[in-house]
Amino acid sequence: MEAMYRGLEQEMADLHAMWPIADGLEAPAATSLLAAIDDPDAAVLVGMIDDVPFGFLLARVEETLGQGGGEQVGSIRIIYVDRAAREIAVGEAMLGAALELLRERGISKFDAHVLPGHRLAKNFFESGGFSARSIIMFRDDERS
Repeated sequence: MEAMYRGLEQEMADLHAMWPIADGLEAPAATSLLAAIDDPDAAVLVGMIDDVPFGFLLARVEETLGQGGGEQVGSIRIIYVDRAAREIAVGEAMLGAALELLRERGISKFDAHVLPGHRLAKNFFESGGFSARSIIMFRDDERS
């Protein structure tokens, strides 16, 4: 799974240099994934085809602000599918399974984190009923 994460990290870094240092996993990735597996407020799913992993998904349970009454939101933080398996519903299967796990906890609101310009990911989540609700703007004074 760490090799898949390195592929994801490069793909995301190509879209935005901040992803590996602000949106990805804390290094080392293997330790972060193991911690997520052990975290009762996280879910790590692996997309398999004939017992071969082709993708993974990391979801976390997050709370709304105090004025939201502490309602929980299921947040799809990372989803990755190897290019070879992107047309055969591995991502859809992982997303469906993650949403079901979160619904079993009584969660009915969901977020999915997508980088600006990542049209394939945006289309993927829109086809699953998601819509944009926030965009994070970024500026780096060192690069201006």
